[in-house]
Amino acid sequence: MHKPTVVFIHGALNDHAVWSAQTSHFTEHDYAVMAPDLPGHGPEGGPALDSVGAMADWLLAALATAGVSQAALVGHSMGSLVALEAAAREPARVTHLALLGSTYPMTVAEALLATARDDEQRAIGMVTKWSHSPGYADTETLRQMMLRLAGRQLLHTDLAACNAYDNGDAAAAAVSCPTLLIFGASDVMTPPKSAAHLSTSIAGAHTITLASGHALMAEQADAVNANLLNFIGSR
Repeated sequence: MHKPTVVFIHGALNDHAVWSAQTSHFTEHDYAVMAPDLPGHGPEGGPALDSVGAMADWLLAALATAGVSQAALVGHSMGSLVALEAAAREPARVTHLALLGSTYPMTVAEALLATARDDEQRAIGMVTKWSHSPGYADTETLRQMMLRLAGRQLLHTDLAACNAYDNGDAAAAAVSCPTLLIFGASDVMTPPKSAAHLSTSIAGAHTITLASGHALMAEQADAVNANLLNFIGSR
């Protein structure tokens, strides 16, 4: 069976490192893997893109430049919206779609938007707390990643892009590939119940709920890896 390239798309004020457990796992199973840093999120800096549509166009262009004709897209949070939009824009390129910690609309509280704009350090603390299940031990890894990227107004730009994205219904209706949604039962950022509309809008979508907060890839790395590998490898 031909194996598609698996492309992991990170969320707000994250970078490729958030997928370290997944990229290692798929590489070990002989998949070609890409985990790009969205513009402004990598070591080269530069301006961030301010809309989900622009990020989707950038991603599709990056795949074309890399010569990737068939890809499985795996997106988390903001990255799930980017993956959704990309799958709708170029359905022939996308073989599988996996959305983790996703919902539509991805409404961001005005208080968090304002804090991200005016006090990024405090906003990072808020997001770190809300991204994990109560009692989860390793919240520092995510916080340090976000602090490393801080100072460029990225968090506000990313959250505002999520909040403004308004093409989810049309994109969901246009998706034609197998789709999997993975939720965290304790996720307060994108609660599973808030994604009911999205999951039913994508024809044939399957859903899985894990005992996790929003940071599924770290909290439930083994379960995420197993479910993604089974989904992409068996279809």
